[in-house]
Amino acid sequence: MKLKPSGRLKIDAFSMRIADIEGVELDRLHALSLSVGWPHRAEDWQFLRETGQGFVALDEIGRVLGSAMWFEHGDGLSTVGMVITSPRLQTLGAGQWLMKRVFEKVVDRNLRLNATRAARRLYLSLDFQPEKTVYQCQGIARMQTTGSPANTRGDVRTLDARDIPAAIALDAAGFGVRRAALIEKLFAHSAGYGLFKGDTLNAFALCRPFGRGHVVGPVVAESDADAVAIVRPHVADHSGSFLRVDTHMDNGEFAAFLAHSGMPVFDTVLTMSMGKRLADFAVDGAATPVTYALASQTLG
Repeated sequence: MKLKPSGRLKIDAFSMRIADIEGVELDRLHALSLSVGWPHRAEDWQFLRETGQGFVALDEIGRVLGSAMWFEHGDGLSTVGMVITSPRLQTLGAGQWLMKRVFEKVVDRNLRLNATRAARRLYLSLDFQPEKTVYQCQGIARMQTTGSPANTRGDVRTLDARDIPAAIALDAAGFGVRRAALIEKLFAHSAGYGLFKGDTLNAFALCRPFGRGHVVGPVVAESDADAVAIVRPHVADHSGSFLRVDTHMDNGEFAAFLAHSGMPVFDTVLTMSMGKRLADFAVDGAATPVTYALASQTLG
C-alpha cells in the first residue's frame, strides 16, 4: 500500500490509464456493470457519482475497462464500492491497481466494503478483514395472506423532510457513523415509512428505484417486529413488482418475513473492513437501533 502506483498499467498487449469517473458518459459506465452482470442502471451510476468519488480505467481508445469508488462518511470512515474490472482483466492485476489508487485518496480513514466471492481474494491480499455476511434478498414482492402483523410499539406513517434529522440520528446509532449527507440525499430519492411513538421516530425504512425495480434500505429499527412493521408497507406498495433488500439478518422474524414476502436469498456478499472493525463502531446500550437493511452493498 505504501508504494505509489503509476498512472498507467500495461496489461497483455495494451496499456490502461486512470481517469476521474466524473468525466465518463453514463452509458459507458452502464455497459461496464452490465459486462459483469450487475443490475445498476445509468441512473444508479449517476446517484453514486453525486454521492461519492471514483476512478475509471481506460484503454488507449477510451474504452472503460474498470472502476472503483469511495464514499466518505463521518468519523473517519469511507465505504468502497463499484470496484469492477472487465472480465478479461480480472486475473491480470487491474483490480489491485485501481484499489491502490483509491488508497491514495483515503489515507488514514477506516474502510468498509462488501465483497463478492470473486473479489474476496483481492481484498484479503490488501489486508481487509472479514466481518459478516450480507444476504441479498430479492424477487417479486407479495403481501402475506396468512398470519397477523406483530404488535409494534407505535404508529407507522409516511416520512417527510421534517423527519430527516431524527432519521440521521437513528442511522448513526445503527451504522456507527453519522451519515447526514447520504441520508438527506436518500430522502430526496426515496419513499419512507417510520414507526412513531407520539412524535418520536423509533424506526424507519426508505425505498427507492434501483436496478430491476426498487431497493428497500436503509432499514433501522430496535427489533425484528419493528423492522417488519416499517418494511411491510413498502412490500404492499410494490406488490407484484421486483423488490430487493440487502440484510445481515439470516434468521429470525425479519428474515422469515422477507422470504414469505417473495424475497428469498438470491446471493451473498461479505462485509470486510480495514482499520476499525464493525464492533469498534457499535453503540453500547439497551435497545440500540440496528441496521436491518443496508442502503446498498456499495454504500453500506
